[in-house]
Amino acid sequence: MTTKTQTVCRGRPCAFNKEEALGKALELFWRNGYEGTSLSDLTKVMGINKPSLYSAFGNKEQLFLQAIDLYEKRPDAFFYPAMEQKTAYLAVQAMLRGAADRMANADHPQGCVIVQGALSCSEASATVKDALVKRRLEGQQALEKRFEQAQQDGDLPQHVDAANLASYIGTVLQGMCVQANNGASTEDLYAVADMVLQNFPKA
Repeated sequence: MTTKTQTVCRGRPCAFNKEEALGKALELFWRNGYEGTSLSDLTKVMGINKPSLYSAFGNKEQLFLQAIDLYEKRPDAFFYPAMEQKTAYLAVQAMLRGAADRMANADHPQGCVIVQGALSCSEASATVKDALVKRRLEGQQALEKRFEQAQQDGDLPQHVDAANLASYIGTVLQGMCVQANNGASTEDLYAVADMVLQNFPKA
């Protein structure tokens, strides 16, 4: 259930829905990248002025990181929910097919804002890049633990290196993101997912 918050800005009265404004900022960052999005672009899309933006969200960097938090909590998020599947194979299947469904969805910008944001950041935005890389590594570490649990459950062969397998799946997901951003369709990405699944190690 989504909670909508009305934000009242300092100075000139201007009540607005903070979550809706953040969603608009997310889509703009997703489409243009962190550095490709200016404060003027943000205030125009969000329907607020700069003092209101600073009051409600902080600076541009803080706004971007809040937008990333919102991105990871979307109802159609697939990465962490996929790890709740019964087996490692089903978890990876849900993860890859979820990526294919979401990343090539024409209802929003293609690809993944976390991957694309880190790839497009220059040295001037090192803090943002580091934050995005940290999130990706956290996801990879969570997947590694899921594979280790699968080995304990007898679901994944003991000879498999859980860390390497998690890194491999993470690399595939990042590649799918780039392909989606370059115009690959859901069917194209399903083909990639199916090839990975055909070679996935099973007990």
